[in-house]
Amino acid sequence: MTARAGARPRGRKVLQDPLLNKGTAFSPEERVKLGIEGLIPPAVETLDQQARRAYTQYHAQPTDLMKNIYLEGLRDRNEVLYYRLLGDHLREMLPIVYDPTVAQAIEAYSADYRRPRGVYLSIDDVDGIERALRNTGLGPDDVDLIVASDAEQILGIGDWGVNGGAGITAGKLAVYTAAAGVHPGRVIPVALDVGTDNEKLLDDPAYVGNRHRRVRGEAYDAFVDAYVRTATRLFRRAMLHWEDFGPSNGRRILERYTRVIPTFNDDMQGTGAIVLAAMLGALRASGTSMRDQRVVVFGAGTAGMGIADQLRDAMVADGLGHEEAVRRIWPIDRQGLLTDDMDDLRDYQAPYARPAGETRGRPTGLAEVVRHVEPTVLIGTSTVHRAFTEQIVRAMAAAVDRPIIFPLSNPTERIEAMPADLLRWTAGRALVATGIPVQPITYDRVTHAIGQANNALLYPGLGLGTIVARARRVSDGMLRAAAEAVAGLVDVSAPGASLLPQAEDLREVSAAVAVAVAEQAAKEGLARADLKETSQQVRDAMWQPVYCPLRTA
Repeated sequence: MTARAGARPRGRKVLQDPLLNKGTAFSPEERVKLGIEGLIPPAVETLDQQARRAYTQYHAQPTDLMKNIYLEGLRDRNEVLYYRLLGDHLREMLPIVYDPTVAQAIEAYSADYRRPRGVYLSIDDVDGIERALRNTGLGPDDVDLIVASDAEQILGIGDWGVNGGAGITAGKLAVYTAAAGVHPGRVIPVALDVGTDNEKLLDDPAYVGNRHRRVRGEAYDAFVDAYVRTATRLFRRAMLHWEDFGPSNGRRILERYTRVIPTFNDDMQGTGAIVLAAMLGALRASGTSMRDQRVVVFGAGTAGMGIADQLRDAMVADGLGHEEAVRRIWPIDRQGLLTDDMDDLRDYQAPYARPAGETRGRPTGLAEVVRHVEPTVLIGTSTVHRAFTEQIVRAMAAAVDRPIIFPLSNPTERIEAMPADLLRWTAGRALVATGIPVQPITYDRVTHAIGQANNALLYPGLGLGTIVARARRVSDGMLRAAAEAVAGLVDVSAPGASLLPQAEDLREVSAAVAVAVAEQAAKEGLARADLKETSQQVRDAMWQPVYCPLRTA
């Protein structure tokens, strides 16, 4: 957290505040006025010089985890330098500060415990929620964004208690700032510690979280409600972002609050919207419409069904009735094609379940469904490596001119099929986006750029647009506007063109998304800000990692 507006820190307090500390970049005059002469080496360096040294130090780290730890240490000392370095090398460092390396950092969080970042709220102390949030020293207009997690379903590694809540929220906010310029002093990462069912953590003497099983049911809901009520009362401008909640809680929480406060769940809405963006590109490349698609979703969890929801709504927007749109989506999970006679369906799966009589006596595995449905779109969120076999893909391609295939599971050892195989099995006709970064692939003298359906292309700009508009809530229309903005940034007319922008362009992508989101909020009457020059207002709101003169008196 940063010093409150109007504070005039001096001496060591300046060097201990990561948003104020410039290290060796303090001028001689600043050193005198701030009382820090002799507390740093005498050399006066530029931010460019510091960034070059930091990049060298970064590359000296022997493993990705050590690179993550180095960057977190830099962030704790000097946030401007951290974000300058991250911004200069965003594509290289994004997998280090977030998925997949952040998962390793989360696993080691308690053992490698260093400096706490953010706020830790315990279900064992509901009355302490307000006290903890007030202790940030931030006022009612000082916070734009709060990212909270109960860490039940962290990035494919599962339940990691307070380790995950602390690590994943800080990592998410780093991407918000690096990609969209959300001010790092106007955000709060929140770990919602409701316990853990991870035996490894419960047995670990170094674990720093609550040592009991996850609390569920009414007590859990009351805790979350107390957090929401307190956070929205204390920080009236803040958007609440939910991250890595389990499927039994994530959707229910979102549906409870989405109509009354600005709130967003990236696992459901962000994933769905970025896949919709890739779909819009694929539709332009194939010359087909959304209403004509038949979609098989392999992996009917939170992410898969969030994608289904976005595609359903896009079909409705393209003229289909709601029920007909639902009927054009076939979700498959571990037990096979979802049918309405299954007794273990989750509430968000039930609307898509096929009538049991429709499939009676017929196998309902992926291969059989693809052969029967002849889908135009095949989406993988299953984490089942090589589930999209040559036989399945060739069967799909035999019935579709330009099969749209998105194997989205990550990391690489969990992807449903590699893009090179998909292109080979479809004679180069497949339109492919993945959940992992993939180098361009040349097939039959055409080089195919494979777009990564990375949520970082969408949620930072969505958050920035919501902040700039001061939107009352995040609407379905704002999500679609974000997806359309991302899709509009690529030219898919050339053979082999990527369906999505590249990660190097995240700042420009985020700015475009933010403008579209803010304008959609205004169009729907949800904007509380006066939007006259939206593009300029978005640019003005984007924090830049540069050193500014410090007030000293």
